[in-house]
Amino acid sequence: MTKKIIIPSNKEQIENLMNYVDGFIVGLKDMSVNLPTYFSLFEIKEISELLHKNNKELFVSLNKNMHNNDLEYLKEVLLEFEKYNINGIIYYDVSIINLKKELNLKNELVFSEEHAVTNYATINYWNNMGAKYAYLSNEITLNEIIDIHKNSNSKLFVQVFGYIPIFVSERKLISNYKTYFNIDNKSDLYYIEKEEKKYPILEDKYTTQVYSDYILNIIDEIEKLKSENIEYIVYNSFNISDDVFDYIIKRENIKDKDIKKLLNNVDKGFLYKETIYKVKK
Repeated sequence: MTKKIIIPSNKEQIENLMNYVDGFIVGLKDMSVNLPTYFSLFEIKEISELLHKNNKELFVSLNKNMHNNDLEYLKEVLLEFEKYNINGIIYYDVSIINLKKELNLKNELVFSEEHAVTNYATINYWNNMGAKYAYLSNEITLNEIIDIHKNSNSKLFVQVFGYIPIFVSERKLISNYKTYFNIDNKSDLYYIEKEEKKYPILEDKYTTQVYSDYILNIIDEIEKLKSENIEYIVYNSFNISDDVFDYIIKRENIKDKDIKKLLNNVDKGFLYKETIYKVKK
């Protein structure tokens, strides 16, 4: 059965939407990137207890690029999460899969390198290393998603709605820009305007993050994904008002045409765009 997972913008959204979904993805403060909000260890413990009591799944993202000075805290976090009711840890940095072996951790891992999770050979490699889930890249087609599912050993996540993270840098791009041009205004979110497109960009104390200019909307393809037994479909709430996002989640049979009435910048991304360049066999 295909499960419906959301990436929430706040704890209230978890409480409001819990009865409409099968689970949630949340990020740990200081150890995650590309999420609408981040929670403390204590908050994640509370969330895990709430969701477990209501038979919902919880995946925690630790998808920051880890540095040497992160490793001790990362070990503490992974050991602490062993006490929680967590279905999987989403990772980017391979230190986490090594620590799973070193610390004999029981929590499952989700391979999620964003632009690199594009083929079943790579997914199966990390599956053999201990990652039993994979979060697919958004740069592949529907046919490729289906092909990967048929040939991989991991359970798959596919995003079906929301902005897509396309770029992360440890450079302070917004701060540097504002300093250079002597700009004093403060905002949580800015936009890069290029060729009549607007890309959301934000900066925290660790990274600068840029998102797609459009909201991915492949909700009409969900029935096809379900027929192929894709394990998880994901809705990302980033930069979408709670009212609109909640409405979309609560409408069980909502269609693309309904969403286009609510949002004017939706697109199917690469779902039907064939890859031009491929590695020779």
